[in-house]
Amino acid sequence: MARKLGVGVIGCGNISAAYMRHAPLFRGIEMRACADIDMKAAKARAKEFSLRAETVAEILVDPAIDIIVNLTIPAAHYLVLKAILDAGKHVYSEKPFVLSVKEGLDLKRRAEKHGLRVGSAPDTFLGGAHQLARHLIDEGKVGRITSGTCHVMSHGMEHWHPNPDFFFKAGGGPILDLGPYYISNLVQLIGPVKGVAALTAIPARERIITSKPRAGQKITVETPTTIHALLEFKSGAVVTFNASWDVWLHNHAPMELYGEEGTLYVPDPNFFGGQVAISKRDKPVKKLPRWDHPFAVPNQDSPRGPLANYRAAGLADMALAIAEGRPHRCSMEAALHAIEVMTGILKSGETGKFVPMQTTCERPAALDIKAAKGLLAKR
Repeated sequence: MARKLGVGVIGCGNISAAYMRHAPLFRGIEMRACADIDMKAAKARAKEFSLRAETVAEILVDPAIDIIVNLTIPAAHYLVLKAILDAGKHVYSEKPFVLSVKEGLDLKRRAEKHGLRVGSAPDTFLGGAHQLARHLIDEGKVGRITSGTCHVMSHGMEHWHPNPDFFFKAGGGPILDLGPYYISNLVQLIGPVKGVAALTAIPARERIITSKPRAGQKITVETPTTIHALLEFKSGAVVTFNASWDVWLHNHAPMELYGEEGTLYVPDPNFFGGQVAISKRDKPVKKLPRWDHPFAVPNQDSPRGPLANYRAAGLADMALAIAEGRPHRCSMEAALHAIEVMTGILKSGETGKFVPMQTTCERPAALDIKAAKGLLAKR
C-alpha cells in the first residue's frame, strides 16, 4: 500500500472541523497540521484534533505536508492557492475554486509547471444518492436527458452564520456559494455546459443580522441574491436553475431531470445522501430504496435527522489518484468549468446577453460501490 500523504489545512473556520473530523474515515491521507492568519484559531483547532498549529509560512514549507487544503474565504482563494502551488505542494480547495476563469487558468499553468495536482470541492456528488442517479442515467433508465429544473432557495445566511458579511459581497451570493453543488452535480450527470443566460436581481439592498453574536448589525448587499438562469449543455439538454436568498418558503424539488423515457428526481446536492425517485413515462413516481453505497449511510446527526456526511472524500480520491497515476474526480478542469458557468450566469445577468463557455471538461468517473469502498480506511 502507498504511503499516506500528509495533509495540512490553511483556514481554521467553521468548515475546517468537518474536514478534520472526517479525514480519518479515508485511506491515503493523514491530517497533520493546520494554519490560520489568526494563530489563536489555529491553536484551538490543533488542540481539538491533535494536530500541529503552524503559521501559514511554516505550513507551506513543512516537509511532512504533501497536500494543503485551502479553507480560506473565497476572496482569498486565488492568492492562497498560488502560494501553495509555488511552494511545491498539491492543493485541494473549498468551493468556489476561484472567482474568475483568468485566475483558474493561471493556477492551471502553475500546477502543470510544477507537476502538481489541484482539486476542489464540492465532493457531495460522490455521495450515494447522486451516484445512484448517475448509475440510473448511465444505464439508460430514463433515456437521454433532454431537460431539467434545479431550485436552491431560502432567505439567506444572516439568520444563522456568525459572520455572514462575505456571503453578500463580490464572490458571494447564492450562485457562487451554492451553485458549485448544483453545477458540479449536473456536469457529472449530464456533462459540460455549452452556454448560459440569466436574469439577476438584488431585491434587498440591506440585510439585518439576526444571528449571534452580531444580531442587529446591518450588511450592505453588493451581489445578486436572486438568479434565474438557463443552462444549455453540450449534450443538447437544457436546464433551468433558480437560486435565491430572497424566498421564505417554496415547494420545488431540488433537482428534476427529464429524459426521453421518464423523470429522475435527485435530492439536494448540498448533501451526500437523500431520496432518489424515478418515474417511467407517465407511470407513478417510485421512491427508490437507499443504494448499497458506503457514502449513502448516515453517519452524523443533524437538525434534519441522521445525515450522510463524507466531507474529504474528494480529497482522499485525489490523494489515491496521485499514488495510482489516474485522474481524480474533483478535478481542476471540472472546477474551472463550473466557475465559468457560474461567472457566466452573473455576467449574463449584468449584460442581458447569452454567454458561451470557453472551457470544458470530462464527466468525472463514476464512483460506484466498489470504488467508494476502496477509498475508505479499513476499520
